[in-house]
Amino acid sequence: MSPDKIAKTAVAALEDIKGRDIVVFNVTKMSALFDKVIVVSGDSNRQVRALANNVCEEVKKCGGRVLSIEGAQTGEWVLVDLGAVIVHVMQPAIRQYYNLEEIWGTTPQRPAARKTAARKGTTPKSATSRTAKPKAATRRTAK
Repeated sequence: MSPDKIAKTAVAALEDIKGRDIVVFNVTKMSALFDKVIVVSGDSNRQVRALANNVCEEVKKCGGRVLSIEGAQTGEWVLVDLGAVIVHVMQPAIRQYYNLEEIWGTTPQRPAARKTAARKGTTPKSATSRTAKPKAATRRTAK
């Protein structure tokens, strides 16, 4: 099966079980291991497991292969490896925490200056210069 056909089959299977916020990423330029990543939310452990199981069943019916399933025991985050397509079925809190859309998608990045300042644990120069001036002025009047 082609990656596009596997992805369409997986999305249809997820929609059948009422998967929420289904997102498909084409990652052929980012990874040589697989072509598509699908991320979907399920409301409970039971629904997450049902979504993953339905994807496996539907792909097998269409002639595809399921290489592996991880995380089905807990049902918080289940990964279904379909070879050229990877399906992440997650509960909303787990999905928000790991934010896979930022890794695989086109989420806008913050400006570089803010990233650098936040990483170093410092404040931006404009905030530092505002607080430094009044202290200097206070010291001059105290002498």
